Amino acid sequence: MTTPTNADTFLVQLTDLHIREPGRLAYGRIDTAPYLQQAVQSVLALPQQPDAVVITGDLTDFGRAAEYEHLARLLAPLAMPVYLLPGNHDDRDQLRKSFPGHAHYLGTGDDTAGFIQYSVRVGGLRLLTLDTCVPGESHGTLCEKRLGWLEAQLDACHGEPVVVAMHHPPFTTLIGHMDEIGLLQGADALEALIARYKNVERVICGHLHRAIDVRFGGTIASTSPAPAHQVCLDLAPDAPSAWTLEPPGFRVHAWSARSGRVVTHLAASGRFEGPFPFHDNGALID
Repeated sequence: MTTPTNADTFLVQLTDLHIREPGRLAYGRIDTAPYLQQAVQSVLALPQQPDAVVITGDLTDFGRAAEYEHLARLLAPLAMPVYLLPGNHDDRDQLRKSFPGHAHYLGTGDDTAGFIQYSVRVGGLRLLTLDTCVPGESHGTLCEKRLGWLEAQLDACHGEPVVVAMHHPPFTTLIGHMDEIGLLQGADALEALIARYKNVERVICGHLHRAIDVRFGGTIASTSPAPAHQVCLDLAPDAPSAWTLEPPGFRVHAWSARSGRVVTHLAASGRFEGPFPFHDNGALID
């Protein structure tokens, strides 16, 4: 066990970037690269410098080498550690090849049957990542091997505040077409496992392109908006599969050394007017 630091920790979560080759459009309609550039600048403009950025999957649209090369250039302004997870649009092998400098955590896959799962310290937090991907499929799964790895890691970091990161959310979102390609195996086993460890502060996920929060295993599980397009908010069982250009955003998971808790904020991506004071010399402005 490593003793948490006495300083606050700020972990930024980006997700579902869907980067294409330069000049190529995702879904034939949207250039996702400028949106990621905007998100990166928004992260850099935060008043508190993040200790790290974690990106919870769908880094690219097709998992191609040229897409990952483009992604690396777009992420280059981020001076803090950046931790990558695969999503159903990614390719594990190509991800490893394209980011050789990240081999210390992406690994070779030999120790986890090819999965990209790792444990890293981020300030006062322990970040544990789960690989939910099924090659060639849109849905996710957690097999006994992947869950066994998580159990061993949780045993090893008893007493540390933990954030578990994954791509497919392990809960029903009520957005029917997304639930059909959600985590179709292992969600119940994961919840039972998480419930045994009171130091798990968050389970953070991607895939949904929306901000969604739910009670899960005695903690909070959530998804995050994407830097570009969002999944339409339609909870009808037969709602069509569609996306929208709602305002983009990202999450800031802040661990307070004073309270010993994680507080999660939803941050808007983009440039806005302000800040403006509420008061002038201590008096409300009329």
